[in-house]
Amino acid sequence: MPPSSEQPLYPLLEQVDHPDDLRRLPLEKLPALAQELREYLVEVVARTGGHLAAGLGVVELTIALHYVFDTPRDRLVWDVGHQAYPHKILTGRRHRMETLRQKGGLSGFLRCDESEYDAFGAGHSSTSIGAALGMAVAARLEGIRREHIAVIGDGALSAGMAFEALNHAGALDMDLLVVLNDNDMSISRPVGAVSNYLARVLSSRFYNRVREGSKQVLGVVPGVRDLMDRWEEHMKGMLMPGTLFEELGFNYIGPIDGHDLPMLVQTLENMKRMNGPRFLHVVTRKGKGFPPAEGDPCSYHGVKPFDPETGEALGGGEGVSYTQVFSDWVCDAAEKDPRLVAITPAMCEGSGLVRFSKEHPDRYFDVGIAEQHAVTLAAGMACDGLKPVVAIYSTFLQRAYDQLIHDVALQNLDVTFAVDRAGLVGGDGPTHAGAFDLSYARCIPNMAVLAPADEAECRALLQTAWEHEGPALVRYPRGQGPGAVPMEGLETLPWGKGEVRRRGSRVALLGFGSLVALCEAVAGELDATVANMRFVKPLDETLVRELAEDHELLVTVEENAAMGGAGAAVSECLDRLGIEVRRLHFGLPDRYIEQGTQAEQLEEAGLTAAELLASIRRRLDAVG
Repeated sequence: MPPSSEQPLYPLLEQVDHPDDLRRLPLEKLPALAQELREYLVEVVARTGGHLAAGLGVVELTIALHYVFDTPRDRLVWDVGHQAYPHKILTGRRHRMETLRQKGGLSGFLRCDESEYDAFGAGHSSTSIGAALGMAVAARLEGIRREHIAVIGDGALSAGMAFEALNHAGALDMDLLVVLNDNDMSISRPVGAVSNYLARVLSSRFYNRVREGSKQVLGVVPGVRDLMDRWEEHMKGMLMPGTLFEELGFNYIGPIDGHDLPMLVQTLENMKRMNGPRFLHVVTRKGKGFPPAEGDPCSYHGVKPFDPETGEALGGGEGVSYTQVFSDWVCDAAEKDPRLVAITPAMCEGSGLVRFSKEHPDRYFDVGIAEQHAVTLAAGMACDGLKPVVAIYSTFLQRAYDQLIHDVALQNLDVTFAVDRAGLVGGDGPTHAGAFDLSYARCIPNMAVLAPADEAECRALLQTAWEHEGPALVRYPRGQGPGAVPMEGLETLPWGKGEVRRRGSRVALLGFGSLVALCEAVAGELDATVANMRFVKPLDETLVRELAEDHELLVTVEENAAMGGAGAAVSECLDRLGIEVRRLHFGLPDRYIEQGTQAEQLEEAGLTAAELLASIRRRLDAVG
């Protein structure tokens, strides 16, 4: 057959398999490459789903960083990974992007074991500066000369970890470049004094110092002199937080246009020749180049497959999710009691607080990416008579563990935690799995832990926990449940009491939360009793005793780490009561479950009907 005359769809991008290929391109071709990269990113994420708007905003910055720096020898540390899809495409993974977030495919986040270009694994935010600083220290001690670049978003800069690392870096005087990607839009809109501070100049003395430094670096770039003159004229209206970073010991440069590739390249080359801590402020537009994402970057932060022409999601509608159940409950409860306030660490949309924020703006508090502060803020509110609800993902509550213990539970304060994404979470993988909350929460004195089995019970247990005088945590999974329709009222359930959903013999299945449905699915084949325990703490010891006395084998089933989880609570209870009965504990194994669909992850963890049945039958056969 004659060779095809069809032109490549992405002629420049298809020449770039690694950054070495990128560096061979002439500078004038980089804007065209950026356009192709942006179009390809929209095309592939439209098919796979994933994080889109953040990556679109850093296309030019990603190209410039790999063009100027000798990656992977120079350490490029991205924050979180939401913005790192262009980085993946340019670092040898373009041909695997169709596998993004799928079982056995590319991670949606950064993984050191996925590529040598991923200098540091990151699924949670605000770690980039600390990690890059650690690498800079290692290089100095080993006598190695290389660059260390941390790329952090303005939303991630609201976290205490970021400022702790900035403070330390300035004191150490390390060769470190921090690039602030300022798009005025993290997952939810950044809030607080830090974001406000980016919009004003606080000290003319430091302004003059920063102005002169910026002129030296930027003045040689064609066309920038006029920009600098206009900047001086309107400096009071510009985003110029140089004072803070200069005081921390950084040489601050910027702000510059993050979509002007020649300017980015020239500025980075100039800063590469500088020593010590450097800070480059880059202003970008989240969702750049894809109108639906530019118009609504929050909705296009994380997307399901969509039509790349219109931006409309593909597939049919969904039923009511647990997040929606929480959203409806918290609004309804707030109407009845003015003491209810809601707090979230930058997850208004993900945690289901959009409606609440509109209906009760004075009682809604988004603290930014500051999980520790969110919990202590709630504790302070509870001290003076409010009844706060902290809406937070299970994986993010891990970051506030000390505050959970010290600031809330130790003082026995009346704070309710609505913990979303408990258990396995699908394509987000192990960094976002809520695999440990039953284990890390139930060991805390004064802390109650509740696990609803379905949507209706989720609403009732949220109300039950909120009316309880003391700290209480309600954990529920991602997505939909088995389909139970929530009631519209604010009914509660008996405190610390489970229920028997099916009576059988020999085997009792004690289900906790999301896996009660799995227990019910296998009970018929075993003629087993099914108990919906509802409470991990306080555990229904009366029900546990009754089941142990009437059955040969107790089987606990939970979507949480088996080590220290609900099953362990049952065993501790039986030991305390002096009851001898055979036990089998089903939970997540002592390893991280990699990404895939939630069904694939449950299979990988051995939490399926077939595995549960087989294990129970083996145990019964062993005893005759």
